[in-house]
Amino acid sequence: MDSASGGAGLPDPNVNSGEGPSSASRSAAPGATAEPPSASPAPPSRYESQKRRDWNTFLQYLKNHKPPLTLARCSGAHVIEFLKYLDQFGKTKVHATGCPYFGHPNPPAPCACPLKQAWGSLDALIGRLRAAYEENGGRPESNPFGARAVRIYLREVREGQAKARGIPYEKKKRKRSTVTATAVVGNVSVASTQGVGGDGDGGGGVDGGGSSNTAAATSTAV
Repeated sequence: MDSASGGAGLPDPNVNSGEGPSSASRSAAPGATAEPPSASPAPPSRYESQKRRDWNTFLQYLKNHKPPLTLARCSGAHVIEFLKYLDQFGKTKVHATGCPYFGHPNPPAPCACPLKQAWGSLDALIGRLRAAYEENGGRPESNPFGARAVRIYLREVREGQAKARGIPYEKKKRKRSTVTATAVVGNVSVASTQGVGGDGDGGGGVDGGGSSNTAAATSTAV
């Protein structure tokens, strides 16, 4: 009797208690589908990739500087030194004052004048580094790439290269769109017609009931 009473509370392994994988599968809602895997992040744009490379190049320049510089101690003067350092990798011929081809946009023969970084490349580089500095925790008011000395240096490089190469740098002026008198009259006719007719939706005459009114007003204006 002791053995019978002691084993009465033990579960029988051969009896299905309703728990386990089989019951979980039965309890799952019919038609339920697994969640699709999350989409992989989009690759960085060409601008972002170039900005990251420029930022790493500048940090390496500070590390190799003698004496080494930290980003917190970097100033506009150090940024100008960095731009001058990059001139050795430039591909733009900048004629010296004593060169016979000074100011000649298309020199007929080669000369011994050095190659430098073009002003446009330096200006774009500073823009990327200025953004990268703030994206990496730098404060805008202490951004060395936005220092006044850097802006003056870039302006001097632009003016100097323009004279040396005979190629002026001019900002392209945006053409202002001209509004003809016919368009003005047509718009006034459309507005007045829509205000009188109450069949439209009250929004505008682009889609829906305003199209017929627009056509009628246009033909009347013509």
